[in-house]
Amino acid sequence: MSVEHSNTIIVFDGVCLLCNRWVQFILLHDNRAQFMFTAMQSPTGKQLLMQHGLNPDDPFSLLLVDESGGHVNTDAIIRILMQFGGAWRLMAAFHVVPRFVRDAIYRYVARHRYRWFGRRDSCMVPNADTANRFIQ
Repeated sequence: MSVEHSNTIIVFDGVCLLCNRWVQFILLHDNRAQFMFTAMQSPTGKQLLMQHGLNPDDPFSLLLVDESGGHVNTDAIIRILMQFGGAWRLMAAFHVVPRFVRDAIYRYVARHRYRWFGRRDSCMVPNADTANRFIQ
């Protein structure tokens, strides 16, 4: 079964406090409401991770699914920030740093994020203003 969507979808770790802050940051800066969200713990999130060759039981990757396919880790972060427009487009400069270097730093933070930033027992619940942006 394939997930149908008209917007770009971000698959994030719904129990990670750092990841939840990242989602809140995106919601704050996504003036065009172009991003949809799903937790990797949700049926849709698990399905998207598997469709893009990621293990849904290994929550170390951020997945961005857009019209050009799936993007993970720092490629996903850079693409998200560039979509905000304006000065955020300068984030494209990070593409000059080799992916293996960027992603090594990403994976280091990902491995330690629960210890450094904390975690919830369950996925975040969006508020009424943003609930329509979240997919189960």
